[in-house]
Amino acid sequence: MSVPSALADATWMTPARSRAYALILLIATLVIAVAWIASATGGVDAMGHPLGTDFLNFWVASGLALAGDAAGVYDPLVHGAREQALFPAYLASGYTPFLYPPMFLLVCLPLALLPYFWSLAAWVGVTFAAYWWRVRALLPGPGAALPIVAFPAVLITAGHGQNAFLTAALFATGARWLGARPVLAGLSLGALCIKPHLMLLVPVALLLGGRWRALVAAAAMAGGLAACSLLLFGADTWHGFFRIGAVARGALEGAYFEPGKMPTVFAALRVLSAPIPLAYVAQGAAALLAVAVLVRVRRATDAEGQIAATVVATAVASPFMVDYDLTIFAVPLAYVFARAQTGGFLRWEKVTLMAAFVLPLIERPLALGLSVPLGPLVSAALLATVARRLSLEA
Repeated sequence: MSVPSALADATWMTPARSRAYALILLIATLVIAVAWIASATGGVDAMGHPLGTDFLNFWVASGLALAGDAAGVYDPLVHGAREQALFPAYLASGYTPFLYPPMFLLVCLPLALLPYFWSLAAWVGVTFAAYWWRVRALLPGPGAALPIVAFPAVLITAGHGQNAFLTAALFATGARWLGARPVLAGLSLGALCIKPHLMLLVPVALLLGGRWRALVAAAAMAGGLAACSLLLFGADTWHGFFRIGAVARGALEGAYFEPGKMPTVFAALRVLSAPIPLAYVAQGAAALLAVAVLVRVRRATDAEGQIAATVVATAVASPFMVDYDLTIFAVPLAYVFARAQTGGFLRWEKVTLMAAFVLPLIERPLALGLSVPLGPLVSAALLATVARRLSLEA
């Protein structure tokens, strides 16, 4: 058998072998997590980073908002001083800004009611439970639980204390309920406004698919969260969010954030030393391609598939995603796997799913260490896989 045929059919990847590999990944994840926590001194790991690196800026933002200074969340001097006071050694040479809209500040608000490490544990535990619950609803059979936990993005998200479990749960809820409960699905998808670059194509997909009730519900949820944040935190907080946009652009363009951490077309071009204007043009072309795919599958009746396609199209279209955001790939992976359980895997599906599954594990090391950014290629292959499934089931 030739190498292309072996990859296309992947008959060697049996269910038993898949479970074994997933179990190995899970055990390795647990060992790494325990060793990482055990190596920490005073809450700072062996590499000098505080446990839950990105969670630090969520917790500090909560403290400022609870103290009545929500606008200070978007002031680097105020927010940065609070971060440095908590971990002075780590923050002596850097600062982690709060680049999220005030809607996400609503989610963060209660975090500082607990001490930092207890709050981190509660945050990771609760959001992981939501991720598990909602993604599990997309998968049939008892054996499906293992890959959900073993997905490498789980360790990366937990290690950063990030919000990717929450965004994956929102996408999964939208996928599960879009057909039967469109209003509830729309409310869930609308809540993605806490991370706008992940909601980028949600309105487009709902509009193209004629999912009017879900679209109205999504707009109502996003508008309602924005109004609540305005009433609770004041207009100055929103002004601060818009002012800090320059910092966000600097992060995107690599001024103080390594492009190799982002599995996007824009970042891949920057890793390959392409000029910024060319990277923007390529990212724009990728976004048009992603929308074209959504147009092609707009008449599909499989609601779960439409959201799965939207998830991957978002990864292709958005210029700013970090490797922990790949947790949302649990939704398209679950969709394709579930459909394959009834009719079998199509050619190239197994190898594409495997590549997407391990992508969070290998994307950053390959991009930073070898200047080989695989993210856009794997995302494009996964988008084509989901679109093919939808076209067959239309």
